[in-house]
Amino acid sequence: MRHILTAVAAILTAFSINAGAQGTSLSLNTVTIDAGHGGHDPGCVSADKKTQEKDIALDISKRLYRMLGDEYPELKLVMTRDKDVFVPLEDRAKIANSAHSDLFICIHVNAAQSKNAHGFSVHVLGESRRGNDLFGGNLELVKRENSVILLEDDHEARYEGFNPNDPESYILFSLIQNTNLVQSLQFADEVSRSMAATSPVRNNRGISQDPFWVLWRTACPAVLIEVGFMSNASDLEKIRTESGREQIARCIFNAFKSFKAKYDSSSRISAKEESLGVPDSVISGEALPVVDESPAPTGVLYGTQVLASSRKLPAKDPFFAGYTPIELRTSTLYRYVIGTSANLDEARRMNEQIVKIFPDSYLVKVENGNATRIK
Repeated sequence: MRHILTAVAAILTAFSINAGAQGTSLSLNTVTIDAGHGGHDPGCVSADKKTQEKDIALDISKRLYRMLGDEYPELKLVMTRDKDVFVPLEDRAKIANSAHSDLFICIHVNAAQSKNAHGFSVHVLGESRRGNDLFGGNLELVKRENSVILLEDDHEARYEGFNPNDPESYILFSLIQNTNLVQSLQFADEVSRSMAATSPVRNNRGISQDPFWVLWRTACPAVLIEVGFMSNASDLEKIRTESGREQIARCIFNAFKSFKAKYDSSSRISAKEESLGVPDSVISGEALPVVDESPAPTGVLYGTQVLASSRKLPAKDPFFAGYTPIELRTSTLYRYVIGTSANLDEARRMNEQIVKIFPDSYLVKVENGNATRIK
């Protein structure tokens, strides 16, 4: 347990440092690009031994770096590695945190026992949405990416006894959730859409929340992208070509452009507005525009409030993790409640699962368009 408490303390320190540096501004000024693996850690290797994940990840990362630099000369760009060297997972996160990064983009290539597994996937920090299943269907992927820790000579001391092959070690990921989950999911959604539209690797395996160490230790919105499968002949053929890697980098670049435009436009919103259940009296800003809305739910319902924000989110926004929200409006806020039921006991049962995804959420009573917290 000591190593868990130490790790939690360290990540809280990192978050507080970045929060102090960034203040309430949401302008996206610094991006860290992380090319997975490197040096004596090749990552996934093709069946013919001719292609290694570390080389593919670095090539795509450097192309993305060039594209971002050309389009946004004012943007501060950081790479955790720009050549074939080994960088410990802990150091990758430290590089991003020291630069006070606003976004962390991690590039990897997937692999599987089955040669039929194919496509790209996008990952953010968290537990699986499948009830009590921490890893969802990605246990082997998570263990493989985190197992880089074992290649480090001082890994027992550096990672306080964390064992990537021991499921009990992953309890630390359930003790603290990424405070940047909303933005992480928003960027992940942009990447998923862009890749599905124009990536040479077209099969979209979706967005999932998984306990990757490097995402957990990074104190900013962070996404890990598996651009395809080294173990699949079709995927491998595409990522081996320069044109294929250029197009993948272009997809991520296009996703960034869309995300940055939305991110920067929200700079007037203070960090308090992203907190859950913030009283109206402490939030300032323009009144929300009047738009046609579906009528508020009638009768009494119970559910879990997961967000209060001055920004309207669509019902299918990835933030809601597949739940269909009820939207409640005040003069300055949109409040979102999920897991609703007319039966309080049933709402409480759903709340037990919801708080695993939204740790700061809470149970509310919804009546006449208003939400009242249930103690």
